[in-house]
Amino acid sequence: MSKHDLNTAAFLQCVSPLLDTSEVNSMKQWRRHFYTTCYDHSLFVSYVAFRLARYFGWNYRAAARAGLLHDLYLYDPADNSAHPGNQCLDHPEFALRNAMALCPDLTENEKNAIVSHMFPLAVHLPRCREAVAVNMADKLCAVLEVVRLYQTRPIQRWLPSSSHC
Repeated sequence: MSKHDLNTAAFLQCVSPLLDTSEVNSMKQWRRHFYTTCYDHSLFVSYVAFRLARYFGWNYRAAARAGLLHDLYLYDPADNSAHPGNQCLDHPEFALRNAMALCPDLTENEKNAIVSHMFPLAVHLPRCREAVAVNMADKLCAVLEVVRLYQTRPIQRWLPSSSHC
């Protein structure tokens, strides 16, 4: 088995139960960063955060799960009536609330990674390594998506054929 296959298998062990949920799959209907769906962006962030955490010897399961759930806000960000203030600042709170409803077993580190992923723009600070991994992955992935240097389709190609791909 190749190193790539081992990483993919380990990644899927972390996130497969979440990929099968209707909540996570509903992110496919929302656009993120112009050309990418919220689902594709979150999957990309999840995989990059997983790889960063695994490389540094951090909790890669927590980083992968939080990366996948970090934008689970489930509303159209262009619709100002869907959120009370600034979307950039509001959505981490909505994502955390939705993630906690979906996964009552979220760890404190996963919660912190979700709610602080907009640092330094948001009021919540990353307080753990996994939050740093998700924060860094989110920034990197967003830039690559906006300038269209990276399409998230290759990540989906790595996933096994199923209803969530």
